[in-house]
Amino acid sequence: MTNPLPINTSYALAPTKTLSAGGVAYTYRELGPRGGLPVVFFVHLAATLDNWDPRIVDAIARTRHVITFNQRGVGSASGEVPGSIEAMADDAYTFIQALGFEKVDLFTFSMGGFIAQDLVVKHPELVRKMVLTGTGPRGGRDIDKVVMTTYWDMLRAGAGRCDPKEYLFFNRDAVGRAAGRAFIGRLQERQTDRDKAMSVKGFQTQLKAIQRYGRSAPADLSKLTQPTLIANGDHDRMVPTALSHDLHRRIRGSELIIYPNSGHGGIFQYHAEFAPIAAEFLGR
Repeated sequence: MTNPLPINTSYALAPTKTLSAGGVAYTYRELGPRGGLPVVFFVHLAATLDNWDPRIVDAIARTRHVITFNQRGVGSASGEVPGSIEAMADDAYTFIQALGFEKVDLFTFSMGGFIAQDLVVKHPELVRKMVLTGTGPRGGRDIDKVVMTTYWDMLRAGAGRCDPKEYLFFNRDAVGRAAGRAFIGRLQERQTDRDKAMSVKGFQTQLKAIQRYGRSAPADLSKLTQPTLIANGDHDRMVPTALSHDLHRRIRGSELIIYPNSGHGGIFQYHAEFAPIAAEFLGR
């Protein structure tokens, strides 16, 4: 009798795969035990497969089948980045359907949360549970200002010779600086088979899509019945923390966690506390 192959629960070691659907070659990674509903991860603005914190992915993959993927035109995926969040949600639906899943759980961060909301409003039967972090509702106040905030922090980071995410995701006090450096370090743990960087054109297209999302009419989230966990830092400059409270009010029965002295990347700063909470929520 042969021993079963060990289950890979390390995101740094998960191989990159390709799936063609709807004329797009999506690239993705999967890890954790197969069987049951997978947890599909929706990532943030300008992010590729290499931008997920392995401390969070690995924690969930210990008990769940985890799938991360590149949207159309992002990283090593083919095609051009869509000009709207709605189109990104349509692409996510195409990708999940092509994998053969009729129902999934979602783990999202920032722009990924925008996409997930549009997806679940249009296809409520597809989603069982959602984790929405560092995000806000369609038409949320000041979401459209993300363009100005992003470019300003990119300039500041360039002057300081560091990764823009250290400014965009974390407070600039001693605690936030240390958390930012640690986060960037964790993103470099994968040594081989790293993803292609986001293109400048694709990044600019995503920014415009977010701006339109922020300036559009609100979606009706009162109809959502999916158990939802919402989390953020208490000083999010990209998607203001008040919008996490707004989501909590709009989605009945949702749970809300706000981490102190932290920004947009609050779940990454508090990964040791948040990862087991998210894993428990998704595993109930």
